[in-house]
Amino acid sequence: MTKARHERSEGEASSPQEQCCCPIVELRQYTLRPGKRDILIDLFDREFVESQEALGMRVLGQFRDLADPDRFVWLRGFSDMPSRAQALSEFYNGPIWKTHREVANATIIDSDNVLLLRPAAPTSSFHLGNLRPAPGSCEVPEACVVATIFYLDPAAGEDFVEFFERVLKPVLTDSGASILAYFVTEPSANTFTALPVREGENVFVWFSCFRDRTAYEDHFTTLSQSPRWRGEVSQELTRRQKKPPEVLKLSPTARSLLRG
Repeated sequence: MTKARHERSEGEASSPQEQCCCPIVELRQYTLRPGKRDILIDLFDREFVESQEALGMRVLGQFRDLADPDRFVWLRGFSDMPSRAQALSEFYNGPIWKTHREVANATIIDSDNVLLLRPAAPTSSFHLGNLRPAPGSCEVPEACVVATIFYLDPAAGEDFVEFFERVLKPVLTDSGASILAYFVTEPSANTFTALPVREGENVFVWFSCFRDRTAYEDHFTTLSQSPRWRGEVSQELTRRQKKPPEVLKLSPTARSLLRG
């Protein structure tokens, strides 16, 4: 297959938006009708990327859930909550969505599993240095992107960012993970109620990347054998969690901006 990837020329600087994006991020998990995922992905990559970004949104990544053939996961970024409301209203009342919504909705059982997030630290959002593959690209990256959703006990979560940066992140990176970004719950009220989000959650979400699925499995094995992970880290995580974490193992689509 022919690569349609646009590479930045040597020495060309990234824009600030590419360096660190975005202040508001939606993590969206869709449950699909059996066998319909590739139909939605083909439509999404063809019609719903540039059309959303033209209105000021950033389509950060689209993924197949490797553990569930009927789940589609994607990430959408915004500069702030007021612009989120305006951009979503313009898109979902606009011509592109109206033209394709019946086909899209026919693939979806549930689209309400949405977490509204903000960067946990000033520089902890996604750093995006590559341009998106062009429309029509079909080369699927080998990389595995892993999203870990950690549900915090409110009484034990105030200093979790410091714990992550000081203790947890070094243990993860030492065992082979590349940390892409980390977020906490955005507490603002949903500014576009036509699209529900999960309310009342207190989460810390980190995204890591691996060369391929084998590299992820190697990381998991190394981590599980680490004395520090099995001791201090696991004890602290157990103490702070409200319920067991959710781990999403994701394969980027051909046009995903996040691709490893």
